Amino acid sequence: MIPFSVLDLAPVCAGATPADAFRNTLELARHAERLGYQRYWLAEHHNMPGIASAATAVVIGYVAGGTKTIRVGAGGVMLPNHAPLVIAEQFGTLESLYPGRIDLGLGRAPGTDMATTQALRRDSKATGDEFPQDVEELQSYFAPAKPRQQIRAIPGAGLQVPIWLLGSSLFSAQLAAIKGLPFAFASHFAPADMMQALALYRRRFTPSKQLDRPYAMLGVNVVAAATDAEARRLFTSHQQAFALLRRGVPGQIPPPIDNIETFWSPAEKVMASQSLACSFVGSSMTVERGLSEFLEVTKPDELMIAGLIYDQAARLRSYEIAAEVRDRMGSEESKIDVSTVSKA
Repeated sequence: MIPFSVLDLAPVCAGATPADAFRNTLELARHAERLGYQRYWLAEHHNMPGIASAATAVVIGYVAGGTKTIRVGAGGVMLPNHAPLVIAEQFGTLESLYPGRIDLGLGRAPGTDMATTQALRRDSKATGDEFPQDVEELQSYFAPAKPRQQIRAIPGAGLQVPIWLLGSSLFSAQLAAIKGLPFAFASHFAPADMMQALALYRRRFTPSKQLDRPYAMLGVNVVAAATDAEARRLFTSHQQAFALLRRGVPGQIPPPIDNIETFWSPAEKVMASQSLACSFVGSSMTVERGLSEFLEVTKPDELMIAGLIYDQAARLRSYEIAAEVRDRMGSEESKIDVSTVSKA
């Protein structure tokens, strides 16, 4: 049975506050833990009224402290925004507090607009081109300290925090392959290069101390409800948020509407359809059919599920339905395996 995991942006819904978003995040994390999800990741974004996970390491500590067994991590930290030593210290602290449960996914995008990027990085010349070197430096801080090593991450040195590379292009796929790291592709919002990136990563993978074979995770959007119509209505919150972002006016997550066609332009609809192509929206059986076809084609090692849903109860229920789908698909695979063995 392929593991399912959760990607959360700590969404701030219309009329709510970041404090509300954090409470909802912890409730969802505990729910996901009970449902057997593998890991719970939070993503770094800045200057976004609808996303509260800007201080990603802080929110990870909050979630890890409020759960018991589920892995918690960054999906991801945008490394060019930070000095590698600072990230090593932050995640060394998290690993020291919650040993064996912390993941560190790294991206090279800014996670925001250009003006905010300059405010974050201070150095106007910083472009992210140094990402491979920054990853290598970060890895060195998690390795056991060498004699007379001048700069160490304390805590951090010797803790071997698992590092993932995240991306939506071929660049990170190739870098993950070269460095022998697990790779997560952002197909939930940028699926265009997904198949090519997967093939490149798997073909060029070089074993490392962290990983002996390629391990690929794919992001998808899942909005599941009792009926297809109800799920499609819930999905309009995500569709509206996407259109508003493309208009340059991001806001809090809007409530669902009855007819998305009255909200966006034909051009916005086309753009959203392309960017959100890896979205599975509907009843339990509809989602199962869609995910089964997707998994058959892509064959990932793990699935990371995002669900940008306005109503918290509906969001909890959607992840519950997704877990039920996972269990059914796993049961069917077991039956097939038993049948194959018996025939052999």
